[in-house]
Amino acid sequence: MRNTNVWKAAAAATVLLLTVGCGSGGSGGGGDDRGGGFRAPDVPMKKTLGKGEGQVNIIAWAGYAEDGSNDPKTDWVHPFEKQTGCKVNTKVAGTSDEMVSLMKTGQYDTVSASGDATLRLIASGDAAPVNTELVPNYKDIFAGLKKQPFNSVDGQMYGVPHGRGANLLMYRTDKVKPAPDSWRAVFEDAPKHAGKVTAYDSPIYIADAALYLMKTEPQLGIKDPYALDQKQLDAAVALLKKQHRNIGEYWSDYQKEVTAFKGGDSVIGTTWQVIANLTKAEKAPVKAVLPKEGATGWSDTWMVAAKAKHPNCAYKWLDWIVSPKVNAQVAEYFGEAPANAEACKETADPKHCATYHADDERYYKRVHFWTTPVKQCLDGRTNVQCTDYAQWTRAWTEIKG
Repeated sequence: MRNTNVWKAAAAATVLLLTVGCGSGGSGGGGDDRGGGFRAPDVPMKKTLGKGEGQVNIIAWAGYAEDGSNDPKTDWVHPFEKQTGCKVNTKVAGTSDEMVSLMKTGQYDTVSASGDATLRLIASGDAAPVNTELVPNYKDIFAGLKKQPFNSVDGQMYGVPHGRGANLLMYRTDKVKPAPDSWRAVFEDAPKHAGKVTAYDSPIYIADAALYLMKTEPQLGIKDPYALDQKQLDAAVALLKKQHRNIGEYWSDYQKEVTAFKGGDSVIGTTWQVIANLTKAEKAPVKAVLPKEGATGWSDTWMVAAKAKHPNCAYKWLDWIVSPKVNAQVAEYFGEAPANAEACKETADPKHCATYHADDERYYKRVHFWTTPVKQCLDGRTNVQCTDYAQWTRAWTEIKG
């Protein structure tokens, strides 16, 4: 059973409270080709792998570097130390902003960065390009996770993919009929369930509204849910203000959402697959679907610091964490799709990869992975300035106010 405290931290870790000043190449997902004109600084790439330095300093999301202290049966750190001689020193970060700040100190060798942080680390010169030939298990990473706009620049990988997941629509099957297949259910049809609609509590949720508008109001010209000019942002905010009237509560703690759906305080809203699984385990009649418009989502990448003091051990960690058995352990413990295709043969639950659509690239082509909005439009437009995350944060406060 997943450790509750770890999952509370993991849920909090996904809240993006960031502002960004650099350009970005986009978040990937949705099968779109984004061109933000991003250029990476000249940072050397490691050419050969030498002897381990005896330790490695890691920044990770809760649940990504388990050493048995949370659950004695969950430990992939000590086996790594025994095999490589590299002692693991882990710093658990609560937000992407914290990860970026920690990497700037020069005290860490590798980080499990989400798509909203990866390009910032590349642009600032804090992350080095990764030589995937020095990571043997990279060959088995799903093709859909390789050379994506959120983990590479001009075809050069800047990390090793770790896992991914989609933000789904969950509903109580006994209260919501007919079964919804569109985000319309939480936007235009929200009054049908007034006071019992829930949504993710973060400014990044504005992208969910933008995605819906992108599919339903093409005249707005939205091509990327993270690249909104002022008019497009205003449209998304207007939609979310209407939704707000019917929101019972916003969630960021996974357990809070499980409890709300089990008790009937929430009957429809956004969720993660792992939350849907846990809610079903509590005997609540729920179902989670990927709506016809697609969805937002997240993907994490292990990156190496440009000034890593222990680069050899860092590379050994990258190869270890995406090795089939370990990647399977992490994916099941955290609740996500593994990045290594061979990991699907190693999961304790033989249905895990099917549940999380690990090998379903058509499924993930419909997912627009989180990235941080910046003034330089991620969809490649140069005739207009897009809104950045600071503006989204102010808009989110206005929506909830």
